Amino acid sequence: MKRILRAANILLAVLIIAALGAIGWWVWRPTPKTSGEIYAPVSAPTTIARDSLGVPHISAPSLEDALFAQGFATAQDRFWQMDSLRRLAAGELSEVVGKAALELDDRARKLRMRRIASMWLRRLPSADRAGLAAYARGVNHYIESNRNKWSPEFAVLSYDPRPWTITDTLLCALQMHRTLSGNWEADLLKYKMLNAGDKAKVDFLFPSRAGDEPQPGSNAWVLSGARTTTGKPVLANDPHLEWTMPSTWYMVDIKAPGFHAAGASLPGVPAVVIGHNDRIAWGITALEFDNMDLYIEQIDLRTGRYQYQGKTLQAAREAEWINVKGESPVQLVNLVTVHGPIIAVEGKTPLALKWAAAVGEDFEFPLIDVNRARNWQQFREALRKMTGPNINALYADVDGNIGWQVAGRLPVRKGFDGSEPLDGASGTQEWQGFIPYDELPSYYNPPSGVLASANQNSFPTNTSYEVSGFFASAHRARQIVARLQSKSKWKPEEMLGVQRDIYSSFLQFLAGQAVRAVEQRGDRNPMAREGVSVLKSWNGQMDAGQSAPFIATLLYQHLRRAVTDKASSLEGAQYRPYIAPAVIERLFRERPAGWFDDYDLLLANELADAVEEGKRIQGRNPAKWEYGRMNLLTIAHPVAGRIGWIAPYFNIGPIGISGTGTSVNATSQRQGPSMRFVADTSQWDKSVMNLTAGQSGHIFSGHYKDQWKAYASGTSFPLEWNSVSAKDTLVLKP
Repeated sequence: MKRILRAANILLAVLIIAALGAIGWWVWRPTPKTSGEIYAPVSAPTTIARDSLGVPHISAPSLEDALFAQGFATAQDRFWQMDSLRRLAAGELSEVVGKAALELDDRARKLRMRRIASMWLRRLPSADRAGLAAYARGVNHYIESNRNKWSPEFAVLSYDPRPWTITDTLLCALQMHRTLSGNWEADLLKYKMLNAGDKAKVDFLFPSRAGDEPQPGSNAWVLSGARTTTGKPVLANDPHLEWTMPSTWYMVDIKAPGFHAAGASLPGVPAVVIGHNDRIAWGITALEFDNMDLYIEQIDLRTGRYQYQGKTLQAAREAEWINVKGESPVQLVNLVTVHGPIIAVEGKTPLALKWAAAVGEDFEFPLIDVNRARNWQQFREALRKMTGPNINALYADVDGNIGWQVAGRLPVRKGFDGSEPLDGASGTQEWQGFIPYDELPSYYNPPSGVLASANQNSFPTNTSYEVSGFFASAHRARQIVARLQSKSKWKPEEMLGVQRDIYSSFLQFLAGQAVRAVEQRGDRNPMAREGVSVLKSWNGQMDAGQSAPFIATLLYQHLRRAVTDKASSLEGAQYRPYIAPAVIERLFRERPAGWFDDYDLLLANELADAVEEGKRIQGRNPAKWEYGRMNLLTIAHPVAGRIGWIAPYFNIGPIGISGTGTSVNATSQRQGPSMRFVADTSQWDKSVMNLTAGQSGHIFSGHYKDQWKAYASGTSFPLEWNSVSAKDTLVLKP
């Protein structure tokens, strides 16, 4: 018996040692080396000092060495994310995850993303190419020095990554371009609704502006020194993007002779996208000017022959194979006309897509020049190079100046706005180039001392160009301006509170309309009366723990569907453009004839229906409802977050979140503020930045999601600049 117990103990010890070894293999082996020295192809010793959040502070003897170190450090923390991004953009995810990604790959291939990136590379100036090449060398040094030590995602999916190229960096940049562009689906929706609806009503639902935008998705604003307690400008930015794990952004501080910039970068892309140097700070929001148009082509899809300006032309035939893990490859054939690829066939109508990203004779990489700009003039000149995505760039400097510059390639349309598919055969609805940079909206040191962008239409009403796009309603912008004008002086740290504002004037307006309608009609419907009892004293705060925001949101959804069904018998459920709240509010403020005979009856009935739906979802007692159970957030890791019972460790949530699309803190289950940044030009070390999760993409790293609690509570972290508290320092030696 003793021998048996002894053998069992030995076996148990062996199993424990094996288990610890396996854990070590998965946990510690892939984590990056962040201290000591390593050899690398740099011209002189280059340091990567990481602070308490794991943010790399790079100090290099040349800009090329600095960008090399940025590529290396980013790959150390986020390489699997970088590899996924380039595959997503190129349409190559199915190769490693199987047919579940085939639809994503098909969309990317139809957009010809890799071909566009290759075109960009051919047109890239040599100076820009050198910077991107240095970054790529840094990524590849990480790959070469970490063979067989990949993060667990590579092991789970059973593949090894290929080397990094400049084209891969351009693919990552192009993916963000695509994210901030896509409006052709809205054009197609409008086309479908027009085919089965009332043209005047459908046009009403798709305006380019609401008419009440403050003139000089994201939120960005600047206050002049006259409006701050420090006497110097303050800039705030919180770009709204899809929730991701790891975070969309990667924080970095880059220092080289004649160059010092810190802030948020995109994994896979060199330099800082949003941040500051020693003279200026900048933030961005999506402009949302339409840079995609659909064209109805008269084309024989079998032969590729099509009509254009009275001639018969031959579409280019681009055949390629999509490799699918565990399956046979799938062939995709693109037919490309003078307008672009056939992106969809609606009924029997082929539609080609023209995208500004695929048009033009030049392409430049402006970020490095933006990072080293010293003043407003240099900042504007750097943005002149911006070929996409189209952005609003907000600016502040240490000399007390503030500004706002629109940048990118904005098509010139004459006689049409591109909001619905165009006639491809006639050639009469073609772009007339792009709006000249010097004629794009630009605002500098306005008398009000306030500039605020929240994806609203930023073009003045008297512009000489046709302005169309997928602009947001002005509710967020108006609330930002109202908050900033509510007192004469602001402390820089108070900007975080404005970023966290959850008031929705739009939903409070709808709730008030419904309450008044029920009371004036003397409506005795018990469901409607219950709705009134909750909404009557509501202050418009979209608090996750309250019931009123839940009812108000359901009311909006019901009213939006009723309005769209009135305009068109098809696709009403799909009508969700960013401008929709402004459209619905205008309709119920003005109550034009021809839509509804009795607006109050509609409001009362839809409120009753909303309450009835609420009971089905959250129970019979409205007092116990919570908006957060509707606005429920889970940020899941795309691989580890789906591994059975251990998945919750690698995910954030589920958690009810406050805010909505029409509040400054614009949140939903799909997207929200992807990062928060406040730049204090009076003292750079008081600037703050906060990611949603953390710096590291390694699922077992202490920096995997160590920023979430601060993000959720609305606090932040110093963006260390002059005073860097290094926890680990790695030296790259030649």
